[in-house]
Amino acid sequence: MPLLIWILLFTLLGGALSALAASVFLTASDKTRTSVLPHLVSFATGALLGAALLGLLPHAIADAGTENTHRIGLTLLAGLLIFFVLEKLVLWRHCHQDACEGHLPHDHEERKAASATLILVGDGFHNVLDGVLIAAAFMTDVHLGVVTALAVIAHEIPQEVGDLAILLHGGISRSRAFALNLLTSLTSVIGGVVAYFALAQIEHLLPYALAIAASIVLYIAVADLIAGLHRRIEPGSILKQFVFFLLVVSVMYVCHGIAI
Repeated sequence: MPLLIWILLFTLLGGALSALAASVFLTASDKTRTSVLPHLVSFATGALLGAALLGLLPHAIADAGTENTHRIGLTLLAGLLIFFVLEKLVLWRHCHQDACEGHLPHDHEERKAASATLILVGDGFHNVLDGVLIAAAFMTDVHLGVVTALAVIAHEIPQEVGDLAILLHGGISRSRAFALNLLTSLTSVIGGVVAYFALAQIEHLLPYALAIAASIVLYIAVADLIAGLHRRIEPGSILKQFVFFLLVVSVMYVCHGIAI
């Protein structure tokens, strides 16, 4: 199957599945959502860290050559700093709870509507980057692309749950919120297609694109998801988080071992 078809298929599938799963999840009771969401976040954290450290970075170093390892490290660091600044500028903001600091509903309807608009812009930008990430992985190796796409889908679900809740708090109807959330999720297709044609012309930069992709994944996992997990400090919650995390990382390790 042509490489572009792989990229189109998995970016489209990832966007549609994450939006649909988030919508189904919101139909559950508050109690169910509260109990299940931390497990989804633990799963997503393990998937993202596994994709970055077991797949993207090793491939980036191997393709660039050991003599360029420091350049790959510098690219990774630059990516982390860039996404730190972007988050500070509120261009990219995640939320994995129905309400969280930075997205709390306000008394004035104007502020609620502004928050809803902002989350759509940020989510669209984020999903374009996800498409670039998936395309870069597929252009390196199809197996790496599949594993990376699955990791992206895993982290998208809890994010889309939070984003959809913010749209509802902003006064948007359920049907319109679902439609808008789905449209922003599908912007990953745009990122994938643009990356495919751009990276094909500058193939020698692909290892550095993988390093940037790894920085996206690591930033989401470490700065956002793990920080959210730290809010739950009960012994039972810690054990469940660790088990989910370890299970997913083990699966990722086996998958990458088979793909090599």
